[in-house]
Amino acid sequence: MKPITTLCAALVVVLLNGCSSEQLYATGRNAQRLECLKLPDPQQQDRCLKDAGLSYDKYKRETEAATK
Repeated sequence: MKPITTLCAALVVVLLNGCSSEQLYATGRNAQRLECLKLPDPQQQDRCLKDAGLSYDKYKRETEAATK
């Protein structure tokens, strides 16, 4: 199964279950972490995992600041 297909399937399940935006965000980040682990270069993996580790609160603050 392709990563985008897996992510889409996970998002559909989450949405059908009526999950919060925070739970949806966490699902996306978990999918991103799995993709990070597939990278062959350890430095790329580390950078990717750091980006995938952004907390929902920080993400929300950054997006709110960007829309102002």
